[in-house]
Amino acid sequence: MNQKLIFTTTLLLSALLTTMTPQARTLIQNKGSDTLVNVAQAWAEAYPEVNPDVAVAVSGGGSGTGIAAMINGTVDIANASRKMKDKEIELAEKHGQHPLEHVVGYDALAVFINPKNPVNTMTFEELKNIFGRDPKVKNWSDMDITVPGCSSGEIVVVSRQNNSGTYAYFKETILGDKGKYRQGTLDMQGSKDVVDLVEKTPCAIGYSGLAYATDHVKMLCVSKAAGEACVEPSVETASDRSYPIARPLFMYTNGEPQGAIKDYLDWVKSDAGQCILLKKGYAPIRDVKCD
Repeated sequence: MNQKLIFTTTLLLSALLTTMTPQARTLIQNKGSDTLVNVAQAWAEAYPEVNPDVAVAVSGGGSGTGIAAMINGTVDIANASRKMKDKEIELAEKHGQHPLEHVVGYDALAVFINPKNPVNTMTFEELKNIFGRDPKVKNWSDMDITVPGCSSGEIVVVSRQNNSGTYAYFKETILGDKGKYRQGTLDMQGSKDVVDLVEKTPCAIGYSGLAYATDHVKMLCVSKAAGEACVEPSVETASDRSYPIARPLFMYTNGEPQGAIKDYLDWVKSDAGQCILLKKGYAPIRDVKCD
């Protein structure tokens, strides 16, 4: 074989190997809120159609878990259903991280009861009397309520673990800044777990994100005070914030996002990303047109 043929063959093989070698994909690490995890996974699954060179790895664990990862610099985007606390931001800064907040949607934090329970409305004060430390209400009969199938009459209070943003937001809104939950609550790891337990337990009451509602539980109409009109949790009442336990949903980045992370967040906030959020049961950050 002459030298010219060898050289030409080598070039062809080199070109072929180059085209066959897959390009490394950019990986975005996204961790945190269990409230957001379902829509975050839906975003991650849809994004390769927008940019096949970027993969988004999503995990839950609660807002506190995502924020801790942001503080330690081990995540690109932290999901949270509450704002970062001042002490968390200070700790992040000490670790060389500069958390920047992005509102990516809104949620109604619903209060769930079993469908057998005849009650339909509650005020903040009534919820505080049930969920708060040294509760004034321990049995449904204390509220003149009889629940079919709840033979003991004792209220089963279902909550979230303390690393949850949902836990923190409900505590702040219903129990107050210095309020504490009652002892003996059943603390669930995820939002779906709360709804599943309430569905199976006639005596139960719990709270979770609206997106986890099913036809097998009842959502209470909530008012801030006795005598005020109650408001049903819905996408619409979360959007206009008329529902009294509506809240923003956040993604945190280390400073102004750049490159692939910026492109991804821009897409999350675009009509395409917000329509995915809407279909998952959350309220978008603005009016959007969806197919």
